[in-house]
Amino acid sequence: MIRILLAEDQVMVRQGLKMMIESDKEMKVVGEADNGKEAILLCEKHSFDIVILDIRMPVMDGIETAKVIQSRWPNTKILILTTFDDDNYVLETLKIGVSGYILKNGDTDSLLRSIRSALTGGLSIEDHVAAKVMPLLLKNEEKKVPDSSLTPREREILKAIGEGLNNGEIAERLAISIGTVKNNTSQILNKLELRDRTQLAIYAIRHNLV
Repeated sequence: MIRILLAEDQVMVRQGLKMMIESDKEMKVVGEADNGKEAILLCEKHSFDIVILDIRMPVMDGIETAKVIQSRWPNTKILILTTFDDDNYVLETLKIGVSGYILKNGDTDSLLRSIRSALTGGLSIEDHVAAKVMPLLLKNEEKKVPDSSLTPREREILKAIGEGLNNGEIAERLAISIGTVKNNTSQILNKLELRDRTQLAIYAIRHNLV
C-alpha cells in the first residue's frame, strides 16, 4: 500500500483529491493536514511514501514545508499541488528537489501518474508549465559542456533523466537493468556533486543534453 500525506487547507478540495487518489486500490491517504506545520507534525509521528503539499497554505506554505521534509526525511517523495502555474513557484520547488509540480485542475489519471512517477524516481511537471519554466533555467546562461568525466552511458542516462523518465523507462530505453540505472545515477550524482534527480534534470537541460 502506498501511504500518502495530503496537506491542503481547503477541505472540499482535499476531500476531492482524496477520492481521486483512493480510486487506485494501491494508494491510501493515511494523513491529512490543513497547513504545513500540521504536515510536519504528522511526519514526525508516521512514515509516508509521498507527501502532497498545496503551495499556498496558512501557518507554513508548501515551499517552506517541502524544505523541512526534504532535509529531515529525504526518502519521502514530495509533490507540490497548486492552481497557480507561476514560474517562480516552479523554479523554487525544483531547486528544493521535489518530485513534481502538478496543477489542481488536472484529472485523476494525471494525478495518479505523477504519484507513481515520483515513487519510481521520475520528475513530473505539467507540459505547459515545463514549456514556460525551462527557458527561464537557460535564460542568460552560456551554453555549457557536460563534465568530461561522464561516460557515454552516463550521458545517456542523464539525458533521459532530463526528459523526466523514471528508472524503469530508462532501463527499457537503453536495454539495461533497473539496478544498472540506479548504480549509474549514483555515480553521476557523485561525479557532478549534485543532491538528487531534480538537480540532475536541471543539469541536463543547462548542458544541452535535452
